[in-house]
Amino acid sequence: MPADGDSEGIHAHDGRNRDRQWLTLPGRKKVLAVVHTVPYGKRLSEIVSLLAQDFRIQLLFTAPPHELGDGASRYLHDLGGPVLPWEEALRWEYDLVLAAGPRGMGEVRGPVVTVPHGASYLKRRVGASRTHVYGLGPSDILLGDDRRPPAAVVLPHAGDLRQLERSCPEAVPVATVVGDPVHDRIAASLPGRERYRAALGLLPDEELITVVSTWGPRSSFGGIEALMPRLLSELVLPGRRIALVVHPNVFSSHGSFQVRAWLSRCIDRGIAVVPPHADWRALLVAADSIIGDHGSVTLYGTLTRAPILLAASPSQEINPDSPAAALALTAPALTPGHSLSEQLDYAAAEYRREEYAAIASRISSEPGLFARNMRRLLYLVLGLGQPAHAATTLPLALPPRLDTWAERRLTA
Repeated sequence: MPADGDSEGIHAHDGRNRDRQWLTLPGRKKVLAVVHTVPYGKRLSEIVSLLAQDFRIQLLFTAPPHELGDGASRYLHDLGGPVLPWEEALRWEYDLVLAAGPRGMGEVRGPVVTVPHGASYLKRRVGASRTHVYGLGPSDILLGDDRRPPAAVVLPHAGDLRQLERSCPEAVPVATVVGDPVHDRIAASLPGRERYRAALGLLPDEELITVVSTWGPRSSFGGIEALMPRLLSELVLPGRRIALVVHPNVFSSHGSFQVRAWLSRCIDRGIAVVPPHADWRALLVAADSIIGDHGSVTLYGTLTRAPILLAASPSQEINPDSPAAALALTAPALTPGHSLSEQLDYAAAEYRREEYAAIASRISSEPGLFARNMRRLLYLVLGLGQPAHAATTLPLALPPRLDTWAERRLTA
């Protein structure tokens, strides 16, 4: 309830200055999703969908201040949920709070459930006196000045629990292994690969190369000045399509206008530059080859049968116990002395499905069960019985044509 004791009012701003104080269905359980950045929002949208149809629950959203949060408010506006300004959100008490990042969570009133915002826990802090894996350290998990554990810490794999025991033992009693939603959605979509290719506008004999980048100086995009001329001169050929998936944090930090200006020659040559809010997962399902780095999107590519060529794989940033480290030892690394086409052919010739499948198995130790496990946990925290139907994993929605992303100009 709000700090002033008004037990039914929700006076929130959702981007259209509407007063939500007088609800048609009052008395619902209140669930707050805290969306710091666009990637956090994408992950949380998979989770709130498990609750969205329950008439006993009212979903609310908020976007706290964050240096990489540019675009989070727009993402929530497009989602269509009621958005509370951060200062307003702190006045209320909730029955459940969902977060994919730790910023400000000690200030929110309600049981907090934390979830990872990407695949596994792939990165470590550079220069730390001891290895600190992003997402599993005390500063990533413990809340408030009193450093208390949240109500629940969601983990995708049983191996992550062993890492948590070393890095933040205080959180082990509240940790639950539930699986990975993106893993399950991609796996459910792979049998329909040809439908996704047709939706993208690919001809049966056209090759799709999906180029992906995480963020930071050591990412694929960190070397874009060297990579882009090679894409344009070596890969833009008849019978071949290219899609470029850049982490939303790159757009947020540099600005969408600037990133698209830098990539304008790619767009002019027909390369599809995927907007930061768009769903990139179908581009992995449909890919014939993937050029990537040490980020989550590349790792999810191991679920497919597309050979992977690593344009960047900095050992100093990779958690040595993660599947990204295993991928760095398995996928061939891009080199300057040979053409991209030649190296993609090499990656295809050396591809061994069993090796990539072993890496993919380390993303989730509960394959296909995320929806079931996560819903059970959420309803346990809410103190409600689950709906009397199975929590299902649906295939991904069909994507727009690649041409729509390849034609958008700087104002998009």
